[in-house]
Formats: sequence, C-alpha cells, structure tokens
Amino acid sequence: MPKVVDHEERRRELAGAVWRVITRDGVAHVSMRTVAAESGWSSGALRHYFATRDELLAFACDQVLARVTARILALEPHGTPEEMVRTLLLETMPIDPERHTESSITFAFLVLGLSDPALAAVQRKMLIDMSDLCQSLTRHLLPDASPQQQLSVARRLNALVDGLSVHVLAGHLTPAEAVAELDAHLETVRVS
Repeated sequence: MPKVVDHEERRRELAGAVWRVITRDGVAHVSMRTVAAESGWSSGALRHYFATRDELLAFACDQVLARVTARILALEPHGTPEEMVRTLLLETMPIDPERHTESSITFAFLVLGLSDPALAAVQRKMLIDMSDLCQSLTRHLLPDASPQQQLSVARRLNALVDGLSVHVLAGHLTPAEAVAELDAHLETVRVS
C-alpha cells in the first residue's frame, strides 16, 4: 500500500527548517540548498513543494503569522482592559525563545519586502495584521474615545511594540526591560 503523504505537514516541516536557518545564520543564508540540508531533504524534493526561495520564504513567514494569530485567538485574557491588552501584545513581542524566533523572522521580512516585490505582499500583510490588532485593542482599551483618538493611540501602540521588539532583537533591551516599557506606556494610556 502506498504511503500517504500529508503535503501541508511537509510544507510546515520545511517552514520550520527555514526558521532554524534564519535563527542560526540569518535570512541572507536562506537558500533552497541550505533549507534542504537543514530539513534532510534533497533540493529536488524541496522544489516539489516550493519552486523558488521567495515562495519558500513567503510560506515560512505566513506560518509564523498563523502561529501568532492562533495563539492570540486561543487566549482568554482576564483582568483590567490594560492587563488584557498587555497579555495579547506580549504574544507578538520577542520575550521568550519561541517569540524571539518568530519576531526575527517577521522583522527579516520587513527588510526583504523593501527590495523584493514578490515578498512585499507578505510585508504588507504583517503590517496590516499588526495595525488591525492594535486598533482592535485600542477600541477595547478606550471605548469612549473618538475614532480619531483611538486610531492615534493605536498607531503609537503599534510603533511602541515594533520599536521595543527591534531593540530586544538587537540586544539593546532585555525582554524584561521591553515588558516594563510596555507596562509604563499602558499606564499612561489609561490615565489620559
């Protein structure tokens, strides 16, 4: 009887190999050859699933976004609005090894999308998803504010989370310091 192959599971395995290469060596070292070696596959077998490096990278990034989204949707945060917003935003920040890897991959895509039109769509999706999350959280945090006020606060919150994440990835802040800065910011949003 022929072996049944779960092609989506195979694609996810390859995405995991991409993540490991990015985490260990950086996005510049991702190639069909390095991912094949990392996954234990031949380059030909890998090309059965992904025709190009860009296609492979885009899928790997989509998988990161899917993981983060699934985690956020599975959460049932409790407490004050600030505590709930904090809980959800921390899922997007590099505060532990898993989220550090995810953030490394998503921020690598920001750079790739600037120079590669094929990857720009992935970049736009990441930016839109994070913007939408911040807008949704801000509506919850400040339900009585005007839509313009909510949008302004959401944009600042988005910029803060992105900035703190970049500083953690670059080693300028520890995860604990980034969390403390997020907490300080949420405290000021509450009183304003």
